[in-house]
Amino acid sequence: MVGIDEVARAAGVSTATVSRALSGRGRVSAATRMRVEQAADRLGYVVQASASSLASGRTRSIGVLLPLLDPWFFSTVLGGIADALARHGYDITLYVLSNDAGARNAMFGTFLRRQRVDAVIAVSIDLTEAESAALAGLGVPVVRIGGAHRHMTSLAIDDEAVGVLATSHLLRLGHRVIAHIGALPEFDSDFRVPSQRRRGYERALTSAAILPQAELHAASDFTIAGGAAAATRLLEAPGERPTAIFAASDEMAVGAILTAREWGLRVPEDLSVVGVDGHELGAFFRLTSIDQFPREQGVRAAETVLELLEPDPTTHVPPPHTVLPFELVVRGSTAPPPPAPPGQDPLAWQ
Repeated sequence: MVGIDEVARAAGVSTATVSRALSGRGRVSAATRMRVEQAADRLGYVVQASASSLASGRTRSIGVLLPLLDPWFFSTVLGGIADALARHGYDITLYVLSNDAGARNAMFGTFLRRQRVDAVIAVSIDLTEAESAALAGLGVPVVRIGGAHRHMTSLAIDDEAVGVLATSHLLRLGHRVIAHIGALPEFDSDFRVPSQRRRGYERALTSAAILPQAELHAASDFTIAGGAAAATRLLEAPGERPTAIFAASDEMAVGAILTAREWGLRVPEDLSVVGVDGHELGAFFRLTSIDQFPREQGVRAAETVLELLEPDPTTHVPPPHTVLPFELVVRGSTAPPPPAPPGQDPLAWQ
């Protein structure tokens, strides 16, 4: 079996330099790293993970905590995390958290310590004080995607601003009866994301001198079926039919579009629909959406963890909280509202 000494001789460097170059830890010039990697490839040398861990005190594994919600969003974020970490020689250990108190206690009190990871990324999980203390007690960097926390580095979009942007887009088009599909209470545990988006929706309406109406809000889960069911309730409700719907996720928005088609409504001629996420289905359904770049969120979280694990004195220290970008992507699901029926006041009909 080829040893590290042979790689060092072939590359003309010390064994310590080989270790730093192949582990990704420590400062090695790009030219030296390339020479070492080429020598290792030529000789068929493979770093043994166990030996590397013993020597460095690192496991080369990052724990990722995910909730049991919105599979597409979280799997997309996870893909960004995994790819970014793999490029630096790190694996991930996945922990999926439910709302069961006993299971969560076991996770934070036992499993995380038993597996021993180099750092933790928590994705949209509302942590209790005890859980936050347990993570801090691990003595490793903790980065979370979600709201700011005084003891953890965090990354998040401004979900209230997302709600304002989506609703303002519909208002600029001339809509005045705008409904909102939000989340059921059990889906509002991840930093109150749905309630923040609803708050932004109501803030935009209020700024346009429109009183938010409870009957124009329908709650469901973050799925296509959930969005379809919520849209059905909105269209069946007595009173004025909405001319536009702002859904708290793209899958919900797709469900609303499918319901509109079942009702014989044209999107966007009869009903405009806006979602949030940047879902891959968005382009297929020509959905206007607020893209929150979920994969990039995962990449940013991974890069932040690496900056905390392997600080470079020539670069900045990650700030305690970073506000992530989002963007309105206008496609074919939004348009001005239909004209009022003959003989009616346009503003009254809208």
